[in-house]
Amino acid sequence: MDALQYTIGFLVFFVGILVSIALHELGHMIPAKRFGGKVTQYFIGFGPTVWSKQVGETEYGVKAIPLGGYVKIVGMLPPGAEELADEVTVGADGQQVTRVRKSNTGMFTQLISDARAAEWELVGPEDSDRLFYKMAWWKKVVVMAGGPTVNVLIAFFLFSAVFATYGNGNDEKITTTVDVVEACIVPSDESGRVCTQQEIADQPTPAYEAGIRPGDRFVSFNGTDVTDWTQVQHLIRENGNGQATIVVERDGALKTIRTKTTVTPRQIDENADPEPVGFLGVAPTTEPTTGGPIYTVQQMGGMTVDVVHALATLPPKVLDVGKAIFGLEKRDPEGPVSIVGGGRLAGEVASHDGSTATEKVVFFSMLLAGFNLFIGLFNFIPLLPLDGGHIASALWEALRRGMARLRGRPDPGYVDAAKLLPVAYVVASALLVMGVVLIVGDLVVPVHLDGT
Repeated sequence: MDALQYTIGFLVFFVGILVSIALHELGHMIPAKRFGGKVTQYFIGFGPTVWSKQVGETEYGVKAIPLGGYVKIVGMLPPGAEELADEVTVGADGQQVTRVRKSNTGMFTQLISDARAAEWELVGPEDSDRLFYKMAWWKKVVVMAGGPTVNVLIAFFLFSAVFATYGNGNDEKITTTVDVVEACIVPSDESGRVCTQQEIADQPTPAYEAGIRPGDRFVSFNGTDVTDWTQVQHLIRENGNGQATIVVERDGALKTIRTKTTVTPRQIDENADPEPVGFLGVAPTTEPTTGGPIYTVQQMGGMTVDVVHALATLPPKVLDVGKAIFGLEKRDPEGPVSIVGGGRLAGEVASHDGSTATEKVVFFSMLLAGFNLFIGLFNFIPLLPLDGGHIASALWEALRRGMARLRGRPDPGYVDAAKLLPVAYVVASALLVMGVVLIVGDLVVPVHLDGT
């Protein structure tokens, strides 16, 4: 394994993830500013600040731990009902200052009160009309959905580029071109094994005897033009022990081959016993299916179902990774990986001598697209602190206010997302634990390209 190529592959993938994170946060910031909101910070990463620059009212920067990002939109949490009376006070310099009185009547109440205080610490009277919680519900949805939507769009464009040019390797189509010519007739349950010289001499396949070669494209069989391999299979099986006149295209020219199919038991239905049918001894090539935007949307629909299933089974699969770390079981090569694991796979592909440059670019694109699709859909989960939690709060606010209007009741006001902060802390803690387990797993018992 070439260490330099491995490192380059790892870094290319990691930079791709960071760019995706940056674009995700722009998906929040741009609509927030367009709707008049105040965005005070735009950062990539967490932890200590490595670099930052103030541009207008927004500080742009990079943090030391490049595993995420955030934008600070002022006024995410409304003041509590009991605290509104003390919302505006006069500071020592005579200026009005917005404050929120803290409460310490219980652990959860104190958490909520502290969060409100931190949220409102820098809010001034001039920001009153720019607070996020005061935005129309649909504007809140647009702002919070903007980030994960960007990830889904990144995935769409990457998948589209691959599917339109190279094709979808996970959706291969069977062609009428020969890939393998079997040298001898072996039982169907031993198909694919290497023939001995004696077997080739005693029972060669009709295709081998007739001189059919890999790369030959079937054009017709016994005078019937063929368009797909299923048709070729049907014609061969129905031919029994009969004569066969086959026209193939070889090196751009048509060639007629005359032979005779033989009858041998083959597995036609995986749930039934082998049955005697006509047999020639060839296997077709497969190639990735290509398609445009509509095809990409269709494929991403299926991927979305897979991601939803993966999210539903994520906790037990992360637990399995934890067991693998301590040697209690082998790591599932189809299980979840962290960004570190994705980077390692990218490094292995970059340093793999058996892959062409095109195949490496395709792998990088598909890997990055897959991560973006997962990140985007993951953030739509309707739980705080994820974007989906804020979207759910905005939709609930719209429903609650709409029902009040229909019933002629007083406006119930803004939804107080702060009341769900205890849930947010539990979810955030669970996500942190799962993230750490996956990262440690990718360092201690990593998944490799060969599936180990």
